[in-house]
Amino acid sequence: MTKKILRALAGETQPVPPIWMMRQAGRYLPEYRETRAKAGDFLSLCYNPELAAEVTLQPIRRYGFDAAILFADILLVPQALGCDLWFEPGEGPRLSTIAGPDGLRALKTRDDIHDTLAPIYETVRRVREMLPPEAALIGFAGAPWTVATYMIAGRGTPDQAPAHALKAADRATFTALIDLLTDATIDYLSMQIDAGAEVVKIFDSWAGSLTGADFDDFALAPAGRIIAALKSRHPATPVIAFPREAGDRYIGFARATGADCVALDNSVSAIWAARNVQTDGCVQGNLAPGHMVTGGAALDEAVRGIVGAFANGPHIFNLGHGITPDADPDNVARMIEIIRG
Repeated sequence: MTKKILRALAGETQPVPPIWMMRQAGRYLPEYRETRAKAGDFLSLCYNPELAAEVTLQPIRRYGFDAAILFADILLVPQALGCDLWFEPGEGPRLSTIAGPDGLRALKTRDDIHDTLAPIYETVRRVREMLPPEAALIGFAGAPWTVATYMIAGRGTPDQAPAHALKAADRATFTALIDLLTDATIDYLSMQIDAGAEVVKIFDSWAGSLTGADFDDFALAPAGRIIAALKSRHPATPVIAFPREAGDRYIGFARATGADCVALDNSVSAIWAARNVQTDGCVQGNLAPGHMVTGGAALDEAVRGIVGAFANGPHIFNLGHGITPDADPDNVARMIEIIRG
């Protein structure tokens, strides 16, 4: 039988939706924390295929999710392009910055990224070999706009102001950076598919800070280019797009980009999304991650509400963003129990 998530992505409405969670391999799990301690630090874990495969598989063993998602990070692509990347304990990622044309010229080309990223492809191969037959393997990359915001600011920012500033002051340099990232992302995801990924997802975590023509130029258009290229190379591989906090711009996003599924954050209601987004095909989402911390009757009610809202079309159950480190693993088990009845 075809895997449940692939059936949903092909447009099938199922009585019980397939389930996985963004960041399902992560710090809320004690087994993850033990494995990360063996690796020494986050980047060493990403680049160690044996340990990265192990943490990718941990939530599958514990919960029986319908899909595993590759354990990696969206900032490995800029590192492969020549940016310095490190993680400050308790604060998050830091990168060398791209401030103008000179910084852009110092980057490598799309053809030079694969030596650095080879361990990621090996992780994909290992996971695919070890996955249970009913579970699918999802590869992923960050969308060009979101990755560019980190490369320009050198870190995550609350409003992506440095990227907006460069976009306004030197649109040619900014556009060239987006184009480079788009090309690199195509090749990176294609290599993941060659290694065994059955689905790929494009994370545009900061899409919501783009408006008007900028959303069209720097969120929608790059996603469309990536998806068209992947469909040309791998026609049978479905693509999930996640333009987080896109609001009304979720409407028509799948049609405009060719995505097989649109992932939804929890700032939009499932009832609204069923009426306005699911009409174009599969949707994924969109439980608020906070329910994984607090649990209780509110969790039960929210899960049932989302399943009910999306019951008349193809749906993959997920959170509206990544599960947080303070989540209770028992609440994850409760969520799955409610969905599967």
